Amino acid sequence: MNDIGVMLLLVGALFAILASGVWIGLTLTGVAWIGMQLFTSRPAGDAMAVTIWGSASSWTLTALPLFVWMGEILFRTRLSSDMFRGLAPWMQALPGRLLHVNVVGCTIFAAVSGSSAATCATIGKMSLPELARRGYPEGISVGSLAGAGTLGLLIPPSIIMIVYGVAAEVSIAQLFIAGVLPGIMLASLFSGWLVVWALRNPQLVPPADAKLSLRGKLAESRHLIPVVLLIAAVLGSIYSGIATATEAAAVGVLGSLVISAAQGSLSWATFRDSLLGGTRLYCMIALILAGAAFLTLSMGYIGLPRHLAEWIGGLGLTQWQLLIVLMLFYIVLGCFLDGISMVVLTMGVVMPTVLAAGIDPIWFGIFIVLVVEMAQITPPVGFNLFVLQGMTGRDITWIAKVTLPFFFLMIAAVGLIWLFPGIVTFLPQQMRG
Repeated sequence: MNDIGVMLLLVGALFAILASGVWIGLTLTGVAWIGMQLFTSRPAGDAMAVTIWGSASSWTLTALPLFVWMGEILFRTRLSSDMFRGLAPWMQALPGRLLHVNVVGCTIFAAVSGSSAATCATIGKMSLPELARRGYPEGISVGSLAGAGTLGLLIPPSIIMIVYGVAAEVSIAQLFIAGVLPGIMLASLFSGWLVVWALRNPQLVPPADAKLSLRGKLAESRHLIPVVLLIAAVLGSIYSGIATATEAAAVGVLGSLVISAAQGSLSWATFRDSLLGGTRLYCMIALILAGAAFLTLSMGYIGLPRHLAEWIGGLGLTQWQLLIVLMLFYIVLGCFLDGISMVVLTMGVVMPTVLAAGIDPIWFGIFIVLVVEMAQITPPVGFNLFVLQGMTGRDITWIAKVTLPFFFLMIAAVGLIWLFPGIVTFLPQQMRG
């Protein structure tokens, strides 16, 4: 059977198993097992055991449950409502009002976690209940969170940038600094869309709170002090070199426990519920990651990503044609693989083609991150969609639908960095200078 036949068979198996109501993590594992069993000579059971154990025992992954637990603590204590209370007076003048908290919160937390799933889960635990309580429509609340959660990959530190830097042999420090302006640009695009949506649907935006004087706004902002201190502790421990991202996540958990205890909102019940809630959410994410790891191994053995990348390289395209084809290629690939796996499996073949076309590898790294961000919110294997499905109980097709505008905004961001490459290259050039 040729590559197209193999792909169609695996896609058919994926949708058939999903339609039967099987959990997504087990579905991915099942499709990977079918691929290994039918199209490779390696024993599927042995490969599955080794891969799932390897993905579950990763030290880098340890940061994820800690950040999720931190979000649960913030969600179950006064810290999340205090954050809203402190931000609310400053957001009232913006069309869309508190919906912008999703974007601002994800932008800030992205500089802490480096993980799209952790950013989406942590901010979602704080923002979704508060937005629902205040009467904001669930669709735009969930959609803006799914889109803004992808900033965890673009704003440094970013795990996927490290993987790309190693694979493409470019400076990771320059990649990190190159992601700053595109990250701010993408966050601005998300907020801009919320403004447009609010102006078009004024009847769906809850009324503003009572207007406050500047002194009153500053007085309310004191409620932000605990959250700002917590962010400073986590960020400071990373950027000062004191702690790794995983150790900083532990600092965040400890800090959130200390602050909530000092506020008097920490009890044995809230501690137990936050721990159990974080465990449940992480187990869901870990099962998906384990299934994706096995599917990645299966795809690698079958050779589908490599064969597709080689085919693209042989088409003889111009720069912009090559980038459009690569964008479509990675979006389709993102329907079946996680972002890091896409980079690892294809970069060895794609990178020579990119360099031969005269494309700056630093610029291409940010392009890849943006395209992988799109894959985080495309079904059937969009991790942010699954995280939100677990948090809201909503059908994944509904979540994908409300997230669609933010997908198109990411395409616009790719267009902007193509038209104005200085958005990516300006800061790295200053760093080299």
